[in-house]
Amino acid sequence: MTTSIKTRVLDRIDLAILDALQKNGRISNVNLAKQVNLSPSPCLDRVKKLEAEGYIEGYTARLNPTRLGQNLVAHVEVTLNRSTEAVFETFKQHILRVPQVAGCDMVAGGFDYLIKIRVRDMSEYREVLGIIVEIPGVATNHTYMVIEHVKPDVGVQVLMPKNRRY
Repeated sequence: MTTSIKTRVLDRIDLAILDALQKNGRISNVNLAKQVNLSPSPCLDRVKKLEAEGYIEGYTARLNPTRLGQNLVAHVEVTLNRSTEAVFETFKQHILRVPQVAGCDMVAGGFDYLIKIRVRDMSEYREVLGIIVEIPGVATNHTYMVIEHVKPDVGVQVLMPKNRRY
């Protein structure tokens, strides 16, 4: 079932608010308002509207995985034995229950899913891989161990509109 979500065109102030909050979700409303050249009350109204419309999904803290003992990152390609909705759903329900899975995307191409795993060490990685390969429908997997994080995930790129006057 698909639902149509009506989206409005965001103006440069909305985009500036989104960009600023993504960089610092703890910024005070007063400082945010100064940064986007609004007074605090209209700025807060805009933030609440962006939240209500689903542009802002929530606020989180970015944690240091190394300090928390999760030193090893692996990306695992998974291919399923069939491409049916039932197999996809079974895989999804199982993978959602694996806490070491930091991300999982269904992809188009030579395999079905790309999974990001974050673990303490190779022993824990082997345990997690054992869980994944036992999921009904999993046919093959290939693992790529991360050697160096070259560019961290910094969120969504907020694109300012071109050729618009405000």
